[in-house]
Amino acid sequence: MSEHYFSKNPKSESNPFQFQTTLKSHSLTFQTDDGVFSKKQIDYGTQVLLESFEEPKRDGELLDVGCGYGPIGITLAKECPNRTIHLVDVNERAILLAQKNINQNRVENASAYLSDGLAQVKSSELAAIITNPPFRAGKQVVHQIIDDSYRALGESGELWVVVQKKQGAPSLRTKMESLFNHVEVVKRDKGYFVLKSNKLTS
Repeated sequence: MSEHYFSKNPKSESNPFQFQTTLKSHSLTFQTDDGVFSKKQIDYGTQVLLESFEEPKRDGELLDVGCGYGPIGITLAKECPNRTIHLVDVNERAILLAQKNINQNRVENASAYLSDGLAQVKSSELAAIITNPPFRAGKQVVHQIIDDSYRALGESGELWVVVQKKQGAPSLRTKMESLFNHVEVVKRDKGYFVLKSNKLTS
């Protein structure tokens, strides 16, 4: 079986790369490597998601699921300095890079740790979960992230997801609607959809 960025322990030889970019007006430097998602630049879906995201009104921590080397979570930490940001990924190399990038970009309110989906996430009162899910891992993996996100969010917590139409946007939208009872299409851009659901339990 070929190796993917969602492999737990990439066996590809290390081939480090570094680049600078600007996300939401923050100048950031990222160390990347083979065996992680979008090694040489920020992928367009992540850019669209970050440009669309608005800080939730409720208090609480934020979670970046499938963080890779950390662009979403680190940007959110810069945008929301008074919140704690969790970055999780199943990929051990990605987590090592994410923590290096947290330190390199002088972020003090974020931490990166290994987790298969949300398995190691203890909070059930998160204010928002933001994810560019690992669609190549399969529909079941992505839908499990949606299920677990619903449980981990607090009242009025928000789930933000970016998906391409060809990756199954209609199916993912239906899945989110089945749990949250509503889905807002926040943005459409070049085949990408940013979907948002609120957890309203009352």
